[in-house]
Amino acid sequence: MLIINAFKRIIVAIVAIFVATIIIYCKNNKSDFYTPIVLVTHSNGEQFAGSETCIKCHEDIYNSHIETAHFNSSAKANSSTIKGSFLEHSNVLELEQVIFTMDIKDSFFYQNTKVKNRLIDIAPEKFDLVIGSGVRGQSFGTWRDSALFQLQTSYYTPSNSWVLSPGFPNYYDDPRPLRDACLKCHTTFAQSLHENSTGNLFKRNQIIYGIDCERCHNPSAKHVAFHIENPNIEEAKFIMDIKSLSRQQRLDVCAQCHSGKRELVLKGNAFSFMTGENLDDFSRNAEVIAKDKDLDVHGNQYGLLVASECFKKTEKLDCNTCHNSHKNERGNANNFNLKCISCHSNDATECNASHTETGKMNNNCIACHMPVSPSKSMKVQLSQKDSLETSFYIRTHLIGIYPK
Repeated sequence: MLIINAFKRIIVAIVAIFVATIIIYCKNNKSDFYTPIVLVTHSNGEQFAGSETCIKCHEDIYNSHIETAHFNSSAKANSSTIKGSFLEHSNVLELEQVIFTMDIKDSFFYQNTKVKNRLIDIAPEKFDLVIGSGVRGQSFGTWRDSALFQLQTSYYTPSNSWVLSPGFPNYYDDPRPLRDACLKCHTTFAQSLHENSTGNLFKRNQIIYGIDCERCHNPSAKHVAFHIENPNIEEAKFIMDIKSLSRQQRLDVCAQCHSGKRELVLKGNAFSFMTGENLDDFSRNAEVIAKDKDLDVHGNQYGLLVASECFKKTEKLDCNTCHNSHKNERGNANNFNLKCISCHSNDATECNASHTETGKMNNNCIACHMPVSPSKSMKVQLSQKDSLETSFYIRTHLIGIYPK
């Protein structure tokens, strides 16, 4: 009996040692497995890890990209992201029937509203969300629980002043719902509480602000985890390589936001489309505008580009031919002129304009053939004195020969 008991104790000890070894092994093995922090999960199950996870391998690209208007197209509202002034006399927008005053209280920013000739109290509206990089202007969002609304005041960069937000009347009106169809062009992802794009309810802690790496290259959690664990493998895994796409697929990446409102949602919601898929399967414009001249310079650069003879006569031209989305190239006319000359060299096509005309334009191809034009859809009212709305001026992407 003593021998049997001793044998049992030995067996128990061996099993205990074996189990402990397995636990230690699994624990150590798990610690070697890198799992990035998931910011939000796409409806297809892919996970966003955030553009900061790209720094380890792509620091130069990341550092240049954060200076672009795309990256800064939205942000949480604070003193560094709001461009408008809150200083006395510069913080007022006075219209015919209402006065808006922008104030700071306890480090938060508010729009105060006073309706003229009426004794009504309107609660201050908090600046929660900044929409727009500030290159041309900014609009602002405010939260009411999980519902997101647009404030009636915006900031207009050319006049460095507060203005009436586009589409609002010049009297007091309730904030306008900001739907995911609006956010899709200013954020990488916003987790909607609706199945379609008709509502303005969101999970406030599941919004990735700005247009960052994952908006074009798709959610990167798998990619980041794989290459952290396999640093010697140089071939990119589990990430979308834009160069591998067809021309139309590359165009679709930009056309998400630059081909009109695309208000007809055919599948999912505004964020369902992923790079590499067919954009027209997900959304389309309600009306097909036949005449190129009727396309607005704001928001339909794709439509204007594909209507251009330059686009029609080559199978290679796309947005990336002229634009490097990783860099802030705004205002660098020489850079864009070189893109034109790369196709229109002296051996191909010479400019027929006189030396006087080219001199006036400083030999700037795009100044003549892609002129800055007023938008028909993006307009603001600057103040009470300005009864007419002022258009945003945006460079057309309809490449052509324009009247002198």
